[in-house]
Amino acid sequence: MLQKIADVVRKSRKFLITSHVRPDGDSIGSTLALYHMLRGMGKSAVIYNQDRTPDNYRFLPGSDCIVHDLPSIEDFDAVFILDCSELDRVGDDAARIGNIRKLINIDHHISNRHFCELTFIDEHASSTSELIFRLARQMKIELNKEMADNLYAGILTDTGGFRYSSTSKESLMAAAHVVACGASPQWISENIYERNPLSKIRLLARTLETLAIEMDGKVGSLVITQKTLDQAGASMEQSEGFVDIPRTIEGVVVSILYSEMKDQFFKISMRSKERYNVARIAEQFGGGGHVNAAACRYKGDITAVKSAVMVAVRELF
Repeated sequence: MLQKIADVVRKSRKFLITSHVRPDGDSIGSTLALYHMLRGMGKSAVIYNQDRTPDNYRFLPGSDCIVHDLPSIEDFDAVFILDCSELDRVGDDAARIGNIRKLINIDHHISNRHFCELTFIDEHASSTSELIFRLARQMKIELNKEMADNLYAGILTDTGGFRYSSTSKESLMAAAHVVACGASPQWISENIYERNPLSKIRLLARTLETLAIEMDGKVGSLVITQKTLDQAGASMEQSEGFVDIPRTIEGVVVSILYSEMKDQFFKISMRSKERYNVARIAEQFGGGGHVNAAACRYKGDITAVKSAVMVAVRELF
């Protein structure tokens, strides 16, 4: 499949690149790396994301080129849909994007629905950035520093700083290769993890007050409401990484973050250890993800949402 995608890249001229709403390190790193790769080949490329780039990723080379208003799609020869298990994940303009001549999906989620004609999926890969790295190698493209920095950021964040089970020999070798091509691990890590605005720390302090430990200490959860965000003067994007905190508690094997959205839904982010497959829970509510990292949405107040989720969580035990 990589060869078929490479053939489309060589034959086409103008590309749209997009990824999921509420972008994270992997979605941003992979789209920017692909953008630099295509531009280096003399191609025309536009990155569209519905939501703004979180502050801690704006240092990445090319991030200022990302647009948030979808341009006219008539001139695009193909669209790369990255890090998305389904087309709707790109947001409100999914239907328009689906009308572009050639749709190419590169993703690593086990819940991927193979919604594109050209689909490269590897659920064992650490990240979509790792798959873009493979595409570059397939096409014998020499990585420049801009591509290397973005690929390293994507691999770093989706492996949890090389702590998650998704960390493999292949992902470590890819990281080593991009460092050899100019990526700076210290600079990238400091920008992503050590430049927190005060509002994020205030949000964390308020969120920790909601910590709940259930099911004999095996499940830990946190709640973020719109009121909490207002009190902290923070935005929801600043809660990235909060879902991992309960999992650091001894004995906790499933960690849940309930985030109140503005449309009467809660986003339910889940992390787990060992064999506990939280993707199965997410799929019950129309979401998806990986065995140890998944998410979904559920409409209702926090009491109803928690009750429904905990019924599903009990099945894991």
